[in-house]
This record gives sequence, structure tokens and C-alpha cells, in this order.
Amino acid sequence: MSQLPDRIALTKDLSISRIVCGLWQVADIEKNGTTVDPDRGADALQAYARDGFDTFDMADHYGSAELITGKLLARYEGSSRPVAFTKWCPEPGPMTADVVRRGVEERLARLGVDRVDLLQFHWWSFEHPAWLDALHEMQRLREEGLIGALGLTNFDAGHLALALADGIDIATNQVSFSLIDRRAAGALSDLCAKSDVKLLAYGTLCGGFLSEKWLGQPEPATIADWSRSKYKRFIDTAGGWEAFQGILRAAAGIAAKHGVSISNVASRWVLEHQAVAATIVGARLGENEHRGDNLKVFSFTLDGEDHAALDAAFAATRPIPGDCGDEYRKPPFLTASGDLSHHLDAIPSIYTAEAVPGRAGRLRVSSGSIWEPIAGYSRAIRVGNRILVSGTTATHGIDRCIAPGDAGAQATYILDKIAASILALGGRMEDVIRTRIYLRDASHWEPVSRAHGRAFSSTLPANTLIEAGNLIGEYEVEIEAEALCD
Repeated sequence: MSQLPDRIALTKDLSISRIVCGLWQVADIEKNGTTVDPDRGADALQAYARDGFDTFDMADHYGSAELITGKLLARYEGSSRPVAFTKWCPEPGPMTADVVRRGVEERLARLGVDRVDLLQFHWWSFEHPAWLDALHEMQRLREEGLIGALGLTNFDAGHLALALADGIDIATNQVSFSLIDRRAAGALSDLCAKSDVKLLAYGTLCGGFLSEKWLGQPEPATIADWSRSKYKRFIDTAGGWEAFQGILRAAAGIAAKHGVSISNVASRWVLEHQAVAATIVGARLGENEHRGDNLKVFSFTLDGEDHAALDAAFAATRPIPGDCGDEYRKPPFLTASGDLSHHLDAIPSIYTAEAVPGRAGRLRVSSGSIWEPIAGYSRAIRVGNRILVSGTTATHGIDRCIAPGDAGAQATYILDKIAASILALGGRMEDVIRTRIYLRDASHWEPVSRAHGRAFSSTLPANTLIEAGNLIGEYEVEIEAEALCD
């Protein structure tokens, strides 16, 4: 092909194609025990690379995708080789230096490289705070040279801001972003505009639903493959099949105007967002490659008339609830496997409830903070169906203050800590009926209030916010809570 995909610099040392080849479908191909021949798989990837689609994205759980890519990379020398992203998605638990190093070294071994170009980190439950330990250790391994750039996957704006405020150097955040799922255009893009973080957008074509194939077609009764099942859930949540058809009709009109495909319009709309570095399009290893059509994404731009047509179609849909990544952590679970509550419920709590000696039916938890034994109090206590959570600061482990000077980031961490305390005692954040917020400086009310709003947008407990003056050390905010369980 004479035309090549546009490129963008993620860092001074890392340039990527603005259309990235995603290898998640390897897992779909191999889900019934079939294994892709790694050399034949590498042949298919090399065809992409020859046409300029030289950036590949995968994960530790995408079947043999890392091994296939390793075969590809071995065919090149030095800086001429393709770019390989992968993800490390550990189960929540203690993140020691050894645990993190083993996770990173396994990625290196499977890819057959000395350094991962971009290593992206996914975490299932922010109530387990070891994700920060993992990221700090990954940052040390980046400084050691084992990681080129550090990324996140499926992080919401609040927790991305927390990672940045705690000193983690993040290059990218990979999230769902499409004409159907427009969450990333909100708070996450606003945060990217204030930082050096770029978004990698997946789901841009909604598993193939955003194409001429589905225009004017009846709603499918059954769906066989994982990817399409996932994006049908997004369509249902966004207002259903007719609302989706409205977006398809608008995109089809724009496509006809510019002489491109509906998929081109869907990708172009995402790529024109300033926060987006690249879209990720699935590679089928020789099947339905569409490389020529994908290049048309760079042949046109959307004008005001185009955006007006899409905005009119959007008005007939419902926003996907919550923020990016919420679909993995809370209802409605919009994932390939559907409801993940069984998985999340199996994640061990960071805290352990214990009986209060001499007080039948009374339970308590400790967070391990240095202050609890000194001052003689528990992080939280359950008495009957009431859970009382002490004033909580952004103390990580024994005594480390998280995100010094950043009240909003500290509030995000504190609310996760409160959630973990309540969960350990058999309650949920939905049970919270009262919160009190104590601020060092009342001028920081807005980021703290927004963090509170993210945690309680559907619960709406009674709340009081007070300027308390000077708090201890580098703490900007302290929050207490009360829950009433069924």
C-alpha cells in the first residue's frame, strides 16, 4: 500500500500507529482448546506490519497472543521491529517487589524482548489498595529499563488522577470509546488535557456492529462470539436497537458524503478527540483484515454538519452509566462474560473482621495504620445492622500519606478505604446513610465533593462538609461514614 497510517509519539522514545492491531480475538479463537500456530500467526501479523500497521496490543490473558507476537518480533533487528503493547492483569493481593517483577518478567519472556514497549496495568477492585504498590514497583522497573512506558487499562478519571498525584508517570489509559460508549469524552478527556496522558480507545467499532452489515437489520436473537456479545450489552444499555440504528443511519449518511465506510466514520469520530492517541481494531490473523478500508480513516475529517448529525442521533440514546472501567467493577456489568459479581465477591478483603472481646455480636476492623493502636480506636465497628467508620485519612499501609497536597486524590483513596472497611463488615457502600467531610482548606471543596459524588451518585447519603483547619501532617481531608445494613 502506498498510504500508511498516521503516527503519534506517546513518549520521546515511542512512536505508534494511530490504528493499533488488537489481538484479543486470539483468546476467542483458542477458547475451545484450539491453539494458533505461532509461526503462521506471526506471518499474519507481519502482513499488517508491512502495510504500516506495526503496533500490536495484547494482554497476559489473550491466549497465545504474546507468544505469536514474540515470533514476529524475532524476525526484526534493532529499532526496526514493530511495537508491542501488553497488559498485566493480576488478581488483587499483596503486590510485593517479587510478585511484580515475576509478572513483568513473564511478559518479557513470552514476547522474547528485554523491554516491553508499553506495559499496561489492570486492577479489578480499587477497594484493595495494593494497586498503588504495584504501580510504584512497575515504575522502578521502568527506571531499571525493563519497561519502556507505563500505561493503565480501564481506569476511571478519579483513579487515574490519584495515580498521577501519587507520583506515577503514566503514558496511556486504554478504555472503551465509541459512538455508543462516549464516557471517555467527559472527565477522563478533561484530565488528559491537564496531563501528558493519552487514551488508547478500544471497542471503537463495537465488535463489528458499527458497520454497513447491521444497518437496517433486525436485532439479533443470539450472538455466538464473546466480543459481539459484550458490545450488544453496550447497545442495549445505550437505549436499545432502534436508538443504535439511529446512530448507524447518521454515520451512513456521513460515510456516503465522504466516500468512506461507516466503520471509518466511527473510528474518525474517536480519533478526532484530542485526548486519543490511537484506536485499537481487532486483528483476525488472516481473516477479515480490512487494512485497505482502515486506511481511509486518514483521508477525511468530520465537519460541523457531520457532528450535528451525530449529536442528533446521540440525543435519542442513554449515556452509558458511570465512568470508564465501571463495567468491570459494578452493575451494569458490560463485559464479554456478563455479570462479574461472582468474581468480585471472591476477591479477598484487604481487612479482616474480628469479634470485639466481651461484646457479643459486635465486630471491628483495623486498617493497620500506626494511628489506630496509638489513639486506641478501630477503623470501623459493626453493631447490629449499623457500621460506623472512623474519620479516615489517605494513609497507605502503616503511615504513608497518599498524594500529598491533593485533596481530591486523597478523597478518592479515602472513599475506597471506607468501602473496604464496610465490605469487610458485611455491608456495601449502598448502605451508607451519613458522611462527614473535614477539610484543611475549604477552597478544595470541589474536587473532594466530586470524589464523594462518584462514590455516592446513586445512594445520596446525608452529608456535612466542614473546614476543620490544620489536619495532621500532609493530610488535606478526613472523612467518616455511617452505614445501615438490611
